[in-house]
Amino acid sequence: MTLNASERDRYSRHLLLPEIGLAGQERLKAAHVLVIGAGGLGSPASLYLAAAGVGTLGIVDHDRVELSNLQRQLLFDTASVGAGKAPAARARLQALNPDIDVVAHALQLDASNALDLLGRYDLVVDGSDRLATRYLVNDACVLLRRPLVSAAIHRFEGQAMTYVPDGGPCYRCLFPHSAEGMVANCAEAGVLGVLPGMLGALQATEAIKLILGIGAPLVGRLLTYDALAMQWREFRFARRADCAVCGAQPTIRSLQPGAANLAPERLRARLAHPDPDAAAPAVVDVREPREFALSHLAGAVNIPLGELPQRLSELPPDRPLVFVCRSGGRSRAACDIAVGAGRRDIMNLEGGMLAWARHVDPALEIAPYP
Repeated sequence: MTLNASERDRYSRHLLLPEIGLAGQERLKAAHVLVIGAGGLGSPASLYLAAAGVGTLGIVDHDRVELSNLQRQLLFDTASVGAGKAPAARARLQALNPDIDVVAHALQLDASNALDLLGRYDLVVDGSDRLATRYLVNDACVLLRRPLVSAAIHRFEGQAMTYVPDGGPCYRCLFPHSAEGMVANCAEAGVLGVLPGMLGALQATEAIKLILGIGAPLVGRLLTYDALAMQWREFRFARRADCAVCGAQPTIRSLQPGAANLAPERLRARLAHPDPDAAAPAVVDVREPREFALSHLAGAVNIPLGELPQRLSELPPDRPLVFVCRSGGRSRAACDIAVGAGRRDIMNLEGGMLAWARHVDPALEIAPYP
């Protein structure tokens, strides 16, 4: 793909670099990159990728812009509050660089659509804020043989790594088991506003290097950043022979549709205005009884997570099930148990009761984590 006169002027500083030059800039123009999440990490990553001239840039996000996002999500401004993140991001990136194509995917990524969506792109940049999504994206990239640049942030710290097919270990090699629910997200623990800028820019750098085939990517290396100490550290890790997705005898050979995440506002709407042509969802609270006693959703039944495998038969077989806990970790595990037992139409209250209190009922009192 050749550059026009305007593009030659726009990317003139790239063209001066022998490692990029005209041929490299044309490779950037021909590239298709998907950014998962238009949040703290996705904002700087997508801005730099758009400015660099990545020809086709996809943005996946089903959320809407909130005022609290603006402290770190620089894709948006105050006028964007209430708008869908994916289309708002598209407008911002297209304004930055009208010579590229920006595709807004305003959807929730899950096992039913991940392979189809990621398969349309050459490379994936994961800026999601949920562990379950990181594992899903990693598994899809391994199965599709797509390079992946992954990063995560927490309070004052961040980390990043890169996966290249046949070139090194994947995310599951480093973290074989999910710790969903054990690490609080930004909404619960807070995050330094400038932190995702550091890691998102690093992700864009890795993506550009991979497209151009230059430098040494973070393959088999986890790079961590401590903003308080202003210190970078590197940890090397190797591919695991027993990795469930990229190991010698992988057990993950396809993405099996599982439970869907349900935002608090959507659950409120479904409970307040049930579909006359469909069964109303049954809400199952998997917290401990003392937590449930303090506050719970109207009509919810309490079955602690540890008792769920033995008590699944108590739940109505002809109704959708919505599992609820404090922050979303235990309810996600409950969804896995239900799906593994053959139940269908399973949903997880995204963010748990903490998210319900934040978005639906601020007066609700939530028990501390047990």
